[in-house]
Amino acid sequence: MNWTIILAEAAAFALLFTVIVLTAGGKNDSPASIHNYPPDIQEEYFKTHERVDVNYQSKSVMLAKSLGVVLFTVILFVCAMLAGADTFWQGFALTFGMMVWIGVYDTCFIDWVLFANMKRFRLEGTEQMDKAYHQKWFHVKGMLFPGIVFALIPSLLVGLLIALIR
Repeated sequence: MNWTIILAEAAAFALLFTVIVLTAGGKNDSPASIHNYPPDIQEEYFKTHERVDVNYQSKSVMLAKSLGVVLFTVILFVCAMLAGADTFWQGFALTFGMMVWIGVYDTCFIDWVLFANMKRFRLEGTEQMDKAYHQKWFHVKGMLFPGIVFALIPSLLVGLLIALIR
C-alpha cells in the first residue's frame, strides 16, 4: 500500500468529516444528534423542550449510526482501493486505522475545540453552560466506547469488499 496516498486520504477524510459536522451542526436539536451531548446538557435542554429518546438503541439514533456506517464504508472503501489494499486484512487495517484517526481528530479538535467553543453547537437553553460544554472526559469515553466498536463495522465491511473484489 502507498503511504503517501494514505496520509493524503487521512487529511482529506478529516476535512470531509469537518465539513459534514459543521454542515449538520446548524440544527443539533434533532433526536438523531442530542445523544452526542453530555447528560447534564441533555437534562437542561429537556427542561424546556420535548423529551426524545437518546438511548443508543432508539430508532433515530440507530438510523443516524447506520447512515454513518454506510457513509464511512463507501468513503473508506474508495480510500482502500486508491491506497492499493489487496487483501481483507489490508482493507480492514486501513479502514480501522482511518476510523481511529477520525475518532481522535473528532475528539481532540471537533469536540474539544469547536464543539466546546462555537455557539452554533449550543442547544437552546444551555448557552450558559460553558463548563458542561468543555467536558473532555465525556468525549474520550465516547471515542473509546462505543467509538471503537463502531469503527469495527465499516472496517469489517471494507475488508470483506476488498477480499471479494481483489
